Amino acid sequence: MLKINLINEYDQSIKPYKKTIHKAMKVAYKVLSLRKKRIINVILVSNEKIHELNLMYRHIDLPTDVISFENEDSLEELGDVFISIDKTIAQANDFGHSFERELAFLSIHGFLHCNGFDHLTKEEETEMFSLQDIILEQAKFRR
Repeated sequence: MLKINLINEYDQSIKPYKKTIHKAMKVAYKVLSLRKKRIINVILVSNEKIHELNLMYRHIDLPTDVISFENEDSLEELGDVFISIDKTIAQANDFGHSFERELAFLSIHGFLHCNGFDHLTKEEETEMFSLQDIILEQAKFRR
């Protein structure tokens, strides 16, 4: 079972985001064949907030689209995924697909990071991005 704690620091609404994030992450949970109870926190933020986090933790002085913090101290709690809604909107427009598809992609990307996946090497990138494509396809978030 996957429990998703959704915290919206971006605006006052949860409804336009909840269905997409839940569907994307639950399919990711299934594709990874996770069996035990897991908890993940998803925090929706502005470009300004994610810029602060990116600078503080990655020493990159720019806003990013998603930043994840894996919880290595807990078997149950996977970690925190921060998603910039401003970036989600901009990238959906830039890539010519829906906001929902971009939000699903960023949710899955963060979820995979919190499950130990990375893309620092070409091999890791191939594995992680292939999984993202499989999850997006199974969840029916198409371009």
